[in-house]
Amino acid sequence: MHITYSSEVREAIDSGRPAVALESTVIAHGLPHPDNIETALRCEAAVRESGAVPATVAIIGGEFRVGLSQDEIEFLAAGSDIRKASTRDLSIAVASKLNCATTVSTTAFIAHRAGIKVFATGGIGGVHRGYAADISADLPTLAQTPITVVCSGAKLILDLAATREWLETHGIAVLGWQCDEMPAFYSRSSGSPVDERVDSAHHAAKIAAARDGLGMKQATLLTVPVPVDFELPREVMETAIADALGRADSLSIGGKEITPFLLAELTTISDGKTLRANIALLENNARIAGCVASEVANMFR
Repeated sequence: MHITYSSEVREAIDSGRPAVALESTVIAHGLPHPDNIETALRCEAAVRESGAVPATVAIIGGEFRVGLSQDEIEFLAAGSDIRKASTRDLSIAVASKLNCATTVSTTAFIAHRAGIKVFATGGIGGVHRGYAADISADLPTLAQTPITVVCSGAKLILDLAATREWLETHGIAVLGWQCDEMPAFYSRSSGSPVDERVDSAHHAAKIAAARDGLGMKQATLLTVPVPVDFELPREVMETAIADALGRADSLSIGGKEITPFLLAELTTISDGKTLRANIALLENNARIAGCVASEVANMFR
């Protein structure tokens, strides 16, 4: 499997310095322009401030790229023909030399094979509301990819209880960053307990190292609540989500288009509050991921 690294990321991996993978779907499909560019750069800056090297992942011209230039980030942000690539699309993307943004599943797949141990994102995919058979490719990929994913739980538009049960059934440990419940993306509480509370990056890194020492294949989720100043009440969000889902049904929107549509609808319904919360948690997760990656790197020196 051929991977093209930026010189900064290649040097970090070769020298054992900490690196953090970042997804690119949020750039091409998750956030409006120019918030997408600004947020991508702020997330990279947050990783650097924590002592690690950012490695934004994408597929450009059919090549797996780990570490992007600002020009490449702007290309993804502005392009109308950037495909949203799940794991099922990887062989198609390579064979057809496509330009693709990577989801949680594809970023985890590529980052692990690139030698990166920590990955920061906003929220993972999961079990969809009202249709338990519709399960994001994120989940089975995380069940067979030993990487630490720093996120704010699963996106609130999903069936959170069913998603939490799926994670438990498939042996994916859910850690709570200074919290006892798995966060619910825009909200700090979901009602579902975590498997272990961790209060430091060192503790999270020790658990990841123990997983690797045991030869386990599953990812570890380090779930981080949205910063308190940006939290949106769960009951308010449930009403907004019901409205957004109703509109999606009326327009027959589904498949890979449903998540970006719902996120855009929620931004409109909430007068931009969900967008601000999304940006805040992305940057916060990137910063914490940098701290965890630094601790992980120290353990292997």
